[in-house]
Amino acid sequence: MKKYFLLFSLLCFCCLSSVKAQKYEELAKTPPMGWNSWNKFACDINEEIIRGVADKMVESGLRDAGYVYLNLDDCWHGKRDSLGFITADPVKFPSGIKALADYIHSKGLKIGIYSDAGRQTCGGRPGSLGHEYQDALTYAKWGIDYLKYDWCNTEDVNPIGAYNLMRDALRAAGRPILFSMCEWGNSKPWTWAKDTGHMWRTTGDIFNCFDCVDEHPGWKAFGVLQILDMQEGLRKYAGPGHWNDPDMLEVGNGQKVNQDRAHFSMWCMLAAPLILGNDIRNMSDETKAIIMNKDVIAIDQDTLGVQGLKVASQDGIEVWLKPLAGGDWAFCLLNRSTVDKELDIHWQKFNIDDEISKRSTNFYNTTYVIKNLWTKKVEGSTKKDKKVSVPAQDVLLYRLSIAK
Repeated sequence: MKKYFLLFSLLCFCCLSSVKAQKYEELAKTPPMGWNSWNKFACDINEEIIRGVADKMVESGLRDAGYVYLNLDDCWHGKRDSLGFITADPVKFPSGIKALADYIHSKGLKIGIYSDAGRQTCGGRPGSLGHEYQDALTYAKWGIDYLKYDWCNTEDVNPIGAYNLMRDALRAAGRPILFSMCEWGNSKPWTWAKDTGHMWRTTGDIFNCFDCVDEHPGWKAFGVLQILDMQEGLRKYAGPGHWNDPDMLEVGNGQKVNQDRAHFSMWCMLAAPLILGNDIRNMSDETKAIIMNKDVIAIDQDTLGVQGLKVASQDGIEVWLKPLAGGDWAFCLLNRSTVDKELDIHWQKFNIDDEISKRSTNFYNTTYVIKNLWTKKVEGSTKKDKKVSVPAQDVLLYRLSIAK
């Protein structure tokens, strides 16, 4: 009887959704923060792991630091039932997704789930093609808060049509669900998806290295620096409710501490979603110190919602600025090279008028207090030029606050 009620509900809201739908505009006013299973566990996920992660997100303080989404990636799926509704893998998730969602919600967290715009997911599980409204209704019934929607097995599928269709289905289902578009940037979603999704991938998958390309037949995965370079020219498309997504974080998955610090800092300068991909049940103190640095997180979560920009590059050093609410700026020096670099910061060289934020650094007439966000020390003001040393493949990240 319950199945037939769901089928009746599906028919009703398919008819009611003939008017053009919209995404839930109230979501993702700052870049979403959370954890995703893929980078560490790939398809090897189960109910015990996910419940353990939920517990640790609370115990470790990650939830209170802002990481509220716990997202199941690929391979949670079972088969479709006789009416076409998706079910969970009965071996991996014997209690079902609804019970798991209830447990995650009881921890003060939100739950995310994964599907694909094709007939099969990247891991070979049932995709949503032809079942968009059924799946959206199921997610709403389960209490899902976030959907990552992938792009495998989509030959002859139009991305704009496919993603708008799932957006409409989510809206018709009646539950606010954050819509994360994982189309890998192939169709330049930043140019058309502002009214479709809350975030969109700008590149192919991230690979767990700082400076490399991982090549496969027909596709590539990219290191941190390669993905960073691919964000050039995209900042004007990002803002509250619609974010560029350079993919999940690899912090804590085996790179050096300095590389992890640089990775995390640059994602914050990009106002990127901060979706962890490590095993948070077994984190080093160094990893915790990086991903839970509230001053650095504040750069990412700043309510002005403007992505940072690269203003200079020379001899392996990049200079980035990010306008912040209240007149502050984030100032970041990224050393891409494998050797330490010394340089003099002449503040007035970095006078900029930012067209997107309509803000100016105005170092000629404005003095800023300099706070190092990784050492947490105040290091004077911009009245004087500053001599610094930037370690190899690392950053110096400052918050510049108007002196009172």
